[in-house]
Amino acid sequence: MTGTGFTADRLLLFGATGDLSQRMLLPSLCALHADELIDRDLKIIGTARSEMSDHDFRNFAREALEKYLPAERRGGLAGFLNRLSYQQLDATQLAGYDELAKKVGEPKQGLAIFLSTAPSLFEPTIKGLQHAGLDGAHVRMCLEKPLGTDLGSSCEINDAVSAAFPEDRIFRIDHYLGKETVQNLLALRFANLMFEPIWNAAHIDHVQITVAETVGLEGRVAFYDDAGALRDMVQNHMLQLLALVAMEPPGSFDATAVRDEKVKVLRALRQIATGETVTGQYRAGAIGGKAVPGYDEELGKASDTETFVAIKAHVDNWRWKGVPFYLRTGKRLPQRVTEIMVQFRCVPHSIFAGKGATMQPNRLVIGIQPEENITLSLMSKVPGLDREGIRLRQVPLDIAMPDAFVGQHRRIAYERLLLDLIEGDQTLFVRRDEVEAQWHWVDAIRASWHAEGLTPKPYTAGSWGPSAAIALAERDGVSWHE
Repeated sequence: MTGTGFTADRLLLFGATGDLSQRMLLPSLCALHADELIDRDLKIIGTARSEMSDHDFRNFAREALEKYLPAERRGGLAGFLNRLSYQQLDATQLAGYDELAKKVGEPKQGLAIFLSTAPSLFEPTIKGLQHAGLDGAHVRMCLEKPLGTDLGSSCEINDAVSAAFPEDRIFRIDHYLGKETVQNLLALRFANLMFEPIWNAAHIDHVQITVAETVGLEGRVAFYDDAGALRDMVQNHMLQLLALVAMEPPGSFDATAVRDEKVKVLRALRQIATGETVTGQYRAGAIGGKAVPGYDEELGKASDTETFVAIKAHVDNWRWKGVPFYLRTGKRLPQRVTEIMVQFRCVPHSIFAGKGATMQPNRLVIGIQPEENITLSLMSKVPGLDREGIRLRQVPLDIAMPDAFVGQHRRIAYERLLLDLIEGDQTLFVRRDEVEAQWHWVDAIRASWHAEGLTPKPYTAGSWGPSAAIALAERDGVSWHE
């Protein structure tokens, strides 16, 4: 792993009173404190528009932790709260940054900044940090998504940030990369001899990546209606998962080596024809036996924003030539599930033909959420005697991560990412050329939708999306894994 030469002893959180801070950042930092994974000298400074004293912010943090962090993970809570301080700031006003700099003080080792604000505040915040001298060689910057709405706006944001911070001190978050099972995908591929020789087009028939949500807008009305499923989920999370599945073995588990291989995959993505995409928007239906409204009803107006997208993608290189990658994501689907399914090809010749045996291809399913597990489906003989001969059935070899590692806490993805930010390891963060390659591909899809006047197809909440999404796979003889 590579870092930027220092472990920060100051962490500055912008947007410290926001939803992300309450649900993820403060609980993650408290858990790291409880497990003694962060240095005892690390100080955490929160800043936001709200007017608060240090005491008020500590009480605010205590309430958030009691709500979002299990009691068994709050060890040494008083000690954690003593790390916290607060400085009120209007990010658009330069004068306030001088007071912020005084609050931060002079780090002995370095300063890490986590910027969790609206993208419109990125540029004034960077200018304010420069004004106050909080942009030196001892400072690194972490950016929370969204990083733009297309390639052009993304470049504007990255240009503003890179005016103050070089690439080796910029940490772009995709929180999926902090999930244990996503990291375990790398271990599965590159720490086990059995998989890499068959991880190619000669042995793999297709790959499916599903990110399904049961929720609707959930308070994200303005953002989501501007973004839609393609930009909200495919452009970042799903393309990162695809890159990890499809990447070549890096020379080492090193930030540069890993990200070099991921960007090669993203640049090898074939431009998508309109017929290889399906978009949808949910209508009123039922989730978990409860009636839920349609998207337009939740939004309060008619909209052409897609809440579902399915894509048949191809990576045009030697390893993956001819192997389709089916991507599917949507809101108000029957289950909350994120998984990667790798289906291998059938055996070239069955010696059991005509003996009542039905052959099924092997499948590797990597469950990311809500349950973290790995399942490999194999053909096995059914016990007992049968006049027709050997009967076969597909049986799963399951690795449930909580069972395999008893006593290990289920960690929040941000724990890994915040620790890496503090220590300066960029391996699980997204490089600028990755972001731009992702936007280039997604922008082309959106442009084709616009050119052909494509509008989302309706689907009932509680279903698996429009019927056209089923047809997208079935015309290749493929069924979605459910």
